Amino acid sequence: MTPISVRVIRTGFSILDRLSPVLAGKLAFRLFCMTPSRKVRSDKERRVLAAAGRRMAEAEVGRLEIPGGTIAAYRFEPASLDGEMDGGMGGDADPARKSAAPVLVVHGWASRSEHMLAIIGGLRQSGRAVVAIDLPGHGRSSGRTLTVPMGVQAVAAAWARFGPFETMIGHSFGGVVIVNAAQGSVRNIPAMRPEKLVLIAAPASIPKLFAGVGAFFGLTRPAQARFEGEVERLAGRPIGSFDGVSQLADIGVPILVLHAREDREVAFENAETYAAAGPHVTLSRADGLGHRRIIGAASVVSEIAAFAGEPELALAG
Repeated sequence: MTPISVRVIRTGFSILDRLSPVLAGKLAFRLFCMTPSRKVRSDKERRVLAAAGRRMAEAEVGRLEIPGGTIAAYRFEPASLDGEMDGGMGGDADPARKSAAPVLVVHGWASRSEHMLAIIGGLRQSGRAVVAIDLPGHGRSSGRTLTVPMGVQAVAAAWARFGPFETMIGHSFGGVVIVNAAQGSVRNIPAMRPEKLVLIAAPASIPKLFAGVGAFFGLTRPAQARFEGEVERLAGRPIGSFDGVSQLADIGVPILVLHAREDREVAFENAETYAAAGPHVTLSRADGLGHRRIIGAASVVSEIAAFAGEPELALAG
């Protein structure tokens, strides 16, 4: 965003704020939740999606209903014993491997399930079935907005169709979504608690995030209060309760936090904040991988697969 466009936005909010702080706060929330266009904007992105097509075709694809729209969900079976990937209907995969609960993988903001294929592939090679979802307003899902409650609704739909999930993995905003799904922080949606969580380059504090956005828009205190109040209106809990340390402490299951120190989109201090939640949280630095390359790095994929572990195999009889 150019300096000129930033000044225009702040000037507009300044005028609206003086007329109606309530409207300014509501507009800020609406803009904050608007998802980017899904139009392919570069040859590189077009090549990435084209290359991902064959592997995505291996998944069983479902459209799941959530309030106000639908989401795309993809179930991938484990790799077969000879190392080849099985198709969405199961192929020749070892039936014992299929008995384990699947792993859920959730992408980040301005992303989609195709971008998580390295992690999906690594988990499949380790013997895990994987479910990936496109969050609302992303990939093949409907809509042009995304909020944490909407993300949790998407996880709930996937949980009901494919779950329960043994491990849930989220990148960036997807990490925020799975934390809130596991904690049960959204009104009328029960907690969906897996045995493990993996957070990759994820923001740790919704209050801090909203404070930063409000400062960017130049909101006054009354407008900021209305902006933050939209969280409670949708989720049923005040924004102060969406704090990463208290949330992870409450969840209590083993949690792996992966983050690059030089991440320019989500600062490394977010990972340190999460790590303060207790000894059940393991912080692993992935320096040099930034915010987006981290999800494709072989070292990260291996670490996630090792953390998720081999599935518990059901014994006949």
